[in-house]
Amino acid sequence: MTRRVHEVMTEKPVTVDGLTSLAEAARVMRDADIGDVLVLEGGRLRGILTDRDLVIRAMAEGRDPAETTVRAICSPEPITVGPADGVDQAAYLMRHHALRRLPVQTEDGELVGVVTLGDLEVERDPGSALAAIAAAEPGTASAGRTPPP
Repeated sequence: MTRRVHEVMTEKPVTVDGLTSLAEAARVMRDADIGDVLVLEGGRLRGILTDRDLVIRAMAEGRDPAETTVRAICSPEPITVGPADGVDQAAYLMRHHALRRLPVQTEDGELVGVVTLGDLEVERDPGSALAAIAAAEPGTASAGRTPPP
């Protein structure tokens, strides 16, 4: 039986308004211990902003993070999946479009979650290294750093 996206997604995705400054969006990501926020305008999904976007599209271009809005550098009109879509469909979209995360929306546009590459790996192979990282409590994956005492 094919698993559905709603069974593996992260519910209650973290969002920011399109007019939020990059500095504030970065603080939101830091505080939530996540690498992306979904961008809403008028209650509708308008984009996705990743930590990589902050570095490649803002910092590397010398943009002022206090003055630049999320709208200016986010990836607009992200590809989405529905909560009832199969996990295989989400994996196909990620592979086909080289994505690491997909917002999950209902047919009427309600944002209900986000499914990540890690979520799919936990589903596919719970014993893999990526699955272990994805399942770790926030702040415990140290990427080679020694945790503070």
